[in-house]
Amino acid sequence: MKRYNPYTLPPWLRKTRSVCQQFIIPFSVFQGIRALLLPTTFDILLLAIFIIIAIAFHLEMI
Repeated sequence: MKRYNPYTLPPWLRKTRSVCQQFIIPFSVFQGIRALLLPTTFDILLLAIFIIIAIAFHLEMI
Protein backbone atom coordinates (compact mmCIF):
# COMPACT_ATOMS: atom_id res chain seq x y z
CA MET A 1 0.00 0.00 0.00
CA LYS A 2 1.31 3.43 -0.95
CA ARG A 3 2.08 5.74 1.99
CA TYR A 4 0.45 9.16 2.13
CA ASN A 5 2.86 12.07 1.68
CA PRO A 6 1.32 15.55 2.11
CA TYR A 7 4.33 17.21 0.43
CA THR A 8 3.33 15.76 -2.94
CA LEU A 9 0.11 17.81 -2.87
CA PRO A 10 -0.16 21.20 -4.61
CA PRO A 11 0.55 24.18 -2.34
CA TRP A 12 -3.07 25.43 -2.35
CA LEU A 13 -4.33 22.01 -1.26
CA ARG A 14 -1.73 21.76 1.53
CA LYS A 15 -2.81 25.19 2.81
CA THR A 16 -6.50 24.20 2.67
CA ARG A 17 -5.72 20.98 4.54
CA SER A 18 -3.82 22.93 7.19
CA VAL A 19 -6.67 25.39 7.70
CA CYS A 20 -9.21 22.57 7.96
CA GLN A 21 -6.99 20.77 10.46
CA GLN A 22 -6.86 23.89 12.66
CA PHE A 23 -10.62 24.48 12.65
CA ILE A 24 -12.01 20.93 12.96
CA ILE A 25 -11.59 20.67 16.76
CA PRO A 26 -13.33 24.00 17.59
CA PHE A 27 -16.15 23.09 15.17
CA SER A 28 -16.46 19.68 16.82
CA VAL A 29 -16.62 21.20 20.31
CA PHE A 30 -19.23 23.74 19.25
CA GLN A 31 -21.28 21.06 17.51
CA GLY A 32 -21.02 18.80 20.57
CA ILE A 33 -22.37 21.57 22.83
CA ARG A 34 -25.12 22.29 20.34
CA ALA A 35 -26.01 18.59 20.12
CA LEU A 36 -26.24 18.40 23.92
CA LEU A 37 -28.55 21.41 24.17
CA LEU A 38 -30.83 20.83 21.17
CA PRO A 39 -30.25 17.33 19.82
CA THR A 40 -31.59 16.75 16.34
CA THR A 41 -30.70 14.02 13.88
CA PHE A 42 -28.80 16.50 11.72
CA ASP A 43 -26.75 17.75 14.69
CA ILE A 44 -25.77 14.23 15.71
CA LEU A 45 -24.81 13.25 12.14
CA LEU A 46 -22.78 16.43 11.70
CA LEU A 47 -21.00 15.82 15.01
CA ALA A 48 -20.18 12.26 13.93
CA ILE A 49 -18.76 13.52 10.62
CA PHE A 50 -16.65 16.14 12.43
CA ILE A 51 -15.31 13.51 14.83
CA ILE A 52 -14.42 11.15 11.98
CA ILE A 53 -12.61 13.96 10.15
CA ALA A 54 -10.73 14.95 13.33
CA ILE A 55 -9.63 11.34 13.87
CA ALA A 56 -8.54 11.09 10.25
CA PHE A 57 -6.43 14.24 10.61
CA HIS A 58 -4.94 12.95 13.86
CA LEU A 59 -3.99 9.62 12.30
CA GLU A 60 -2.75 11.44 9.17
CA MET A 61 -5.13 9.60 6.88
CA ILE A 62 -6.17 12.85 5.15
